[in-house]
Amino acid sequence: MLIAKVIGDITSTQKHPTHEGRKLLLVQPLELDGRDRGVPVVAVDSVSAGVGDRVLLVLDGFAAFTAAGHKQAPIDAAVIGVIDRVDLVDSPSERAGSAAGPLPPAKKAKKQN
Repeated sequence: MLIAKVIGDITSTQKHPTHEGRKLLLVQPLELDGRDRGVPVVAVDSVSAGVGDRVLLVLDGFAAFTAAGHKQAPIDAAVIGVIDRVDLVDSPSERAGSAAGPLPPAKKAKKQN
């Protein structure tokens, strides 16, 4: 799952039958600090999200069509939640194993006499 922001609605008069009655959104994936992560994607809305909402986004086909309630539908991305708030324990650059960079060197423990 990714955090994303809804940046637009998409209207399509011609679409696959499994998409009939489904709202399509243009969403921008985000880094934890709020910067854009990659390019915007089209996603099926399964939670009635709106423009400006921060949302949970899945980009896995199986997760996306399962969330949208359609077995074997041609769906690559889906909005599966609206985010109320995000609480970080520490900054992304300080977190071990984060995408922000390599792990810092281990600190040596001081000897107790």
